[in-house]
Amino acid sequence: MYVTIPKEHAETTPAVPLESACVKCPEARLKAGSYVYFEGDPVVWLYQITTGVLRLTRLLEDGRRQVIAFGYPGDVVGFPAGGLHHTDCEVLVDARLQPYRRSALENGEGDPKLHQELLQAALREISAMQDHFMMLGQKSALEKVASFLCILSDRVGQDVAGHRQVDLPMSRADIADFLGLTTETISRTFTQLRKSETIAIDNIHTIIILRPKALLALSLGDRGR
Repeated sequence: MYVTIPKEHAETTPAVPLESACVKCPEARLKAGSYVYFEGDPVVWLYQITTGVLRLTRLLEDGRRQVIAFGYPGDVVGFPAGGLHHTDCEVLVDARLQPYRRSALENGEGDPKLHQELLQAALREISAMQDHFMMLGQKSALEKVASFLCILSDRVGQDVAGHRQVDLPMSRADIADFLGLTTETISRTFTQLRKSETIAIDNIHTIIILRPKALLALSLGDRGR
């Protein structure tokens, strides 16, 4: 999952398994804290997330970390770059993954339908990545955090007691490394949103969106609502 520009009438689509005419490999079941693959490993498998949350990261030459994306149910991770994985992939929440051989992406001889669906998933990832980079370069810290919460709300939020609730399995440092901010800025921005009664913080991993229209307006740069 990348953070893109939120839309006022975002359509939520359920996580749908990729269609395959071939017998599927058994699901992989991984515990939180384990790794699916490491940067530089040869790509043999692609994985569609059935349940759980993944974190994709890279280390810069100076040792700093960049969170590239978070993987949620329905996402496909592991697309190759020159035949290799270009990120580490760690499990944040116990996950079930459906493996597909890399060859299913690169040729459609065995299963043309699966080949087409994997290709479309790769193209969607490229488009979302471009939108994410634009967001990183153009938005303020408040707009980035508001966008992050809006996208998560649309994607995995739940309606609880008349409000939208969003679980954050990632740490504040993860969010900072994802949005190109510092951990202190993330904490300060959450506090700002809480004091304005746009959100409530139930606990460190649970955000309740009290005023979704105001949060959306902030994500789009309109602070007057």
